[in-house]
Amino acid sequence: MRYAHIVGWGRYLPERVVTNDELSHLVDTTDEWIHQRTGIRSRHIAAPHETTATLAFEAAARALAVADLHPSQVELIIVATSTPGHMFPSTACLVQDYLGAGRAGAFDLSAACSGFVYALQMASQSIATGAVRNAVVIGAETMSRVIDWSDRGTCVLFGDGAGAVVLKGSSVPGGVLSTTLRSDGSGGDLLSLPALYHNPVPIAGAEFAHNGHHKNIVDMDGRQVYRFATNVIASSIQDVLKMGEMALEDVALIIPHQANVRIIETAAKKLKLPLEKFYLNVERTGNTSAASIPIALCEAVEEGRLKPDDNVIFVGFGGGLTWGASLLKWDVTPPQVSFIDHEWKRVRYVMARGRSRLRRLQRRVEAAVARPPNGHKPDES
Repeated sequence: MRYAHIVGWGRYLPERVVTNDELSHLVDTTDEWIHQRTGIRSRHIAAPHETTATLAFEAAARALAVADLHPSQVELIIVATSTPGHMFPSTACLVQDYLGAGRAGAFDLSAACSGFVYALQMASQSIATGAVRNAVVIGAETMSRVIDWSDRGTCVLFGDGAGAVVLKGSSVPGGVLSTTLRSDGSGGDLLSLPALYHNPVPIAGAEFAHNGHHKNIVDMDGRQVYRFATNVIASSIQDVLKMGEMALEDVALIIPHQANVRIIETAAKKLKLPLEKFYLNVERTGNTSAASIPIALCEAVEEGRLKPDDNVIFVGFGGGLTWGASLLKWDVTPPQVSFIDHEWKRVRYVMARGRSRLRRLQRRVEAAVARPPNGHKPDES
């Protein structure tokens, strides 16, 4: 059996920062009201030219730089997201193209805010079975584009960003040790986002239209989600520890989905743990859905909160309803990646974009040559 170790990590947050005070000019709220109920002070919002795929690429490129891994060595790319720019091509396929990872399979995974934990399990199992040797797992979101900016119950919560990790197979025990994944579709109406391509039509769209789900925006029952989240954080952590044959005392750090400080405080009390055991950055990032855990991981590493042989738990929960947790042994000392080295490695991505354009041009030329003299397209039957 091979073990999937995290050997690289990277995050990307858009430059635009929106504070609670700014939101108070859009909706009836205040910085104090938002902070007391959520712990959030600010969040990052993607620029018009930025997409979920470009955020994901930036995080992945940084993770590959830390791992010192060439894109040609990547064999699998999974992007966990609820806000893809397209239903197809997948965000992961676009990232594969941007990276120039010519040997990688790529797909998106939809499990809302639990998506990163789900994707980590899919990639680690692929490594454990020997199907792949190296994988990139990304959580990326542009939640700002699917929320109602006139609804103070949701617009104050979410932000944009991306985080990524590089997994590498090894015969040395460690890395991802155990994972638990759970779901409950009966609670799907508590936190939902209608399909971005949905337009109400007779028969097929009637149910959605009559239930008020005709808008492509997040719909949430805050109280019910709060109860759900506080319960599953504690149970998921206990389950994954039991699977990994460890106790809470063996864990150095817990990195939860960054949704709401009050949710995490309640979960900590249920587990009889100090809040300091949980890494929190929601104050400055807001809820970035599937991106929140890898973004928080990167910041925890930067702050020296993880050292070799530490045990760490990732725990996520979200729409679906879905939830899950992963127990990992942290085996790496953060390498020094200089700015010059990082920028030099980015030249390869410029070259990858160039090769991609050439392939597109080649397809157009081949299509033009193959077109019949009368200008009509050949019968595709």
